[in-house]
Amino acid sequence: MQAVRVHEGGELRFEQVADPEPPPGWAVVELRAAGLNRRDLLVSKGVYPFPLPLIPGSDGAGIRRDTGAEVAILPSLHWGHDQRAPGPEFEILGGPTNGTYAELVAVPADCLFPRPRHLSWVEAAALPLAALTAYRALVVRGELTSRDTALILGAGSGVSTFAVQLAAQAGARVLVTSSSDEKIARAVELGAEAGFRYDEGDWPQAVLDATGGRGADVVLDSVGTTWADSARAAARGGRIVVFGATGGTEVTVQIRPVYLEWKSFVGTTMGSPTDFAAVLRLVDEARWRPVVDSVFPLAKAVAAQERLTGDHFGKIALAVSD
Repeated sequence: MQAVRVHEGGELRFEQVADPEPPPGWAVVELRAAGLNRRDLLVSKGVYPFPLPLIPGSDGAGIRRDTGAEVAILPSLHWGHDQRAPGPEFEILGGPTNGTYAELVAVPADCLFPRPRHLSWVEAAALPLAALTAYRALVVRGELTSRDTALILGAGSGVSTFAVQLAAQAGARVLVTSSSDEKIARAVELGAEAGFRYDEGDWPQAVLDATGGRGADVVLDSVGTTWADSARAAARGGRIVVFGATGGTEVTVQIRPVYLEWKSFVGTTMGSPTDFAAVLRLVDEARWRPVVDSVFPLAKAVAAQERLTGDHFGKIALAVSD
């Protein structure tokens, strides 16, 4: 099969490799499309010390070779039986297990779910990791309700676009931050009420002003270095849900305002098969579609990753086959 593999030094090569041989309980999927995530960049840069060469990619949709079923792939491998957190064997597809930058991928059969029929192959491939992350962050860890205000940092990323759509679908009030007026406007089209420029002025104060001094009940923070600002913008009893560190891995936070106002920092990564089934039900009920920024052929994975580091809005995908 044709695949893109990461080699030493972070080089991505489009090359011929052996077809995957699935162990018992696994299945091979003939991929039609694959979705990109920031995790792919970290794998390619060697941030995660996985053995190389390695096929990256966590998201994909295609045809299950043994049954002919059209499927979307859940990237959470070996979650386990505890819904609170994954077990010790948990991993994310695309490192160390070969992922979806390929014509074929082998995954556990219980990670294959029916493709939403109203979604294209590209849309279905763009859905799993980011939508699952957004759902678990908002609903499971953030305990979002229709009475809440959700604040989503960084409008335009894959997770944030799904988070806006899911929070709006839940009936919550949705606010976003961005350094771009255009991205704020697009987030409003997806269901946000308003947005605030984090590169201009005091955005936590702007959130407080917009909520009558109350703040946001759920804050989604994938930046990391913004924890202190997120805590300021959170309401009394609010939940700051953390799932990334794009701005850095260290931060200083004032402790007393957190415990004196009953605020919580909550960590999350990915989600369980139960969570993914819930995401798919919501997609079917609302009939909303993933926001796709651009699509590249599999052989142009390097260009696709370069787009992922640039000024994009929504998901970037690879077209693998017709």
